Amino acid sequence: MPEIDPPSVTVFCGASAGKEPAFVRAAEELAQVLAERGLSLIYGGGRVGMMGALADAAIAAGVAVTGVIPEALATKENAHDGLSNLVTVDSMHERKTHMALAAGAFIAMPGGLGTLEELCEIVTWLQLGIHDKPIGILNVDGYFDPLLAMFDRAVEQEFAKQEDRERIVVSVDPGALIDALVAQPAADIEPRWMDFTQS
Repeated sequence: MPEIDPPSVTVFCGASAGKEPAFVRAAEELAQVLAERGLSLIYGGGRVGMMGALADAAIAAGVAVTGVIPEALATKENAHDGLSNLVTVDSMHERKTHMALAAGAFIAMPGGLGTLEELCEIVTWLQLGIHDKPIGILNVDGYFDPLLAMFDRAVEQEFAKQEDRERIVVSVDPGALIDALVAQPAADIEPRWMDFTQS
């Protein structure tokens, strides 16, 4: 059976807990699934909101957790002091690059504009051939429905390709999402432009 390689999942999620209790519950469920599948977690390094709930649940379940946080945000986002590894970087770009290079797969959970930006950037990097790793969306309570409709709109209006849209795996269930990411074949794409992760 295919595996996520390396066996680490980068999760993008909010520094706030959100309005609905289901968001935090989903983070805790995802942490348990990571533990059951022997996967480690890479995330934004905070100890509050969705990030904190995910990290705390993962630590409690025995998951190795790496946080990556810019120095300027370490205080504002309350850097988690109980992680297996906390990486402090100089910029948001360096943060995202580190999280991308270390990941075997990506999952976006509910979050704010930063989470949406991280998701869209990592999808763009896949489209450009910068990486070939699977990308998933944990669509808790339909949170991402408007964004998914926008993706479909971009395809309809020929600003995006259907094949790129279909590479984004969507599920409401953490276990089913991980299974789908594991089963997702590596994208058969060639780099189209420069490798921005090396800049």
